[in-house]
Amino acid sequence: MSILKTYARVWTEDLDQALPLLQELTDAQPDLRLSFHAVELAMLGDLLVIAGPADERAKYAHASATVVVDDLDDTKTTLEAAGAAITTPITAGPTGRFLYARHADGAEIEYVEWTAELRQRLIGD
Repeated sequence: MSILKTYARVWTEDLDQALPLLQELTDAQPDLRLSFHAVELAMLGDLLVIAGPADERAKYAHASATVVVDDLDDTKTTLEAAGAAITTPITAGPTGRFLYARHADGAEIEYVEWTAELRQRLIGD
């Protein structure tokens, strides 16, 4: 299992309002922008911007970061062997597959395995 990329989460009510400043600060354009349930997401640089009404954002606020891995099944095995609780099982999403885990120390993280096409576009070989 390898970590390919880690995103800090940025919470906002309005993605269109948040992006111009973040684009200026990162000197980057969004790598991806999409809707997932009732929130909008944008990835730029090392930021994952999560936008929408406070009650919808709250559904995802328990995780402190989003970590992209090369093999989600192997990651799940490693997490469980270290005493982590899988709080959201492996689920298909718009960018691939994901799970949420609470580590034995209490940290909560979202782990994502991107689709091959997205991984190739954003990370390469």
